[in-house]
Amino acid sequence: MTRILILGGYGMTGRLLAKHLLEESTAGIVLAARHLEKAGELAEKLNAEFGGSRVSAVHADAADAESLRAALKDVDMLVVAAPATEHAATVIRTALDCGVDYLDVQFSSRKLTILKSLDAEIKRAARCFITEAGFHPGLPSAMVRYAAPHLDRMVSATTAGFLNMGRDLPYTEAVVELMEAFEDYRTDVYWQGKWIASGGFKPRKIDFGGEIGVRACYPMFFEELRGIPEMYPALENAGFFISGTNWLVDWIITPLVMAGLKIAPSRSARPMGKLMWWGMRRFANPPFVVMLRVDAAGMKDGKRAVFSAAVSHKDAYELTAIPVVAALLQYLDGTARKPGLLMMGHIVEPARLFEDMKRMGVIVRSSVQIEN
Repeated sequence: MTRILILGGYGMTGRLLAKHLLEESTAGIVLAARHLEKAGELAEKLNAEFGGSRVSAVHADAADAESLRAALKDVDMLVVAAPATEHAATVIRTALDCGVDYLDVQFSSRKLTILKSLDAEIKRAARCFITEAGFHPGLPSAMVRYAAPHLDRMVSATTAGFLNMGRDLPYTEAVVELMEAFEDYRTDVYWQGKWIASGGFKPRKIDFGGEIGVRACYPMFFEELRGIPEMYPALENAGFFISGTNWLVDWIITPLVMAGLKIAPSRSARPMGKLMWWGMRRFANPPFVVMLRVDAAGMKDGKRAVFSAAVSHKDAYELTAIPVVAALLQYLDGTARKPGLLMMGHIVEPARLFEDMKRMGVIVRSSVQIEN
């Protein structure tokens, strides 16, 4: 039986990863956390719910390599679901030294730099390290790859995200980690065959359909998209765009957060995170949903065509955990288990990924429009 250790196992994302893995696989789950009692309580609850004793708990601290080594004994894969990018070097190095595979659910340039520096060593050790997993990053490149087979020739691929969890959005330490994304915010898009800075926060109108409708969206670069043009040489334009939240967050809070993080990144991360969280909750208006869509244009049967697809869920934590579990199912059967540093959106088989996500509760819709 494959044993998967989830670092941050009783957190919002970690507990959902454990639940879906128990439903979808035969893997053994180890919930690792700084507070063993909390992890133990969740392990007992999950064992009672699913029967048997596939879930166990162990103490582990991302900042303490010795505790990680002890926790990783007899484990096959480490899944990092804890907001612990400041300790990424310790976690990654320990996983490699312990000879276990690795997957992270984190958005961090610091983490990526460390992983890239160890790529050759990861390959020599024949270990499978999967990064940029989850909703975004994670799904944007997978959605482009999902769209490509529906066209004979794909010329453009625009991915866009809408995130509105409403006034019940819980505050977690992940909010602080989100501030690192603002520190590293880049606006690169692939335009006319090359990556360019898109001019900062210039909005683009994108139609999400249904209740969401047309929204102003802003360019946001994910490293997973960089390799997409190499996969599809006919591609001329591509990029990811994130929808605005509300007037206060878009025009007042976000500029304040960017300024605060630039002046004093370490000291302002927590207060800026709380400010952003407050603004997203206080002025949230329906519809309360999380969506990612792709619109890919090109040629089909000699005619111009557009393939569109969207995935959505009411809960952003579910839409983070479910794609990861869908990817892990491909890892568990060996189809996505290869040596080296890999991005989730590059290593998965897209059609299967979205079918598995749909089975786990994600709404998946797609359509093709062909000009007459």
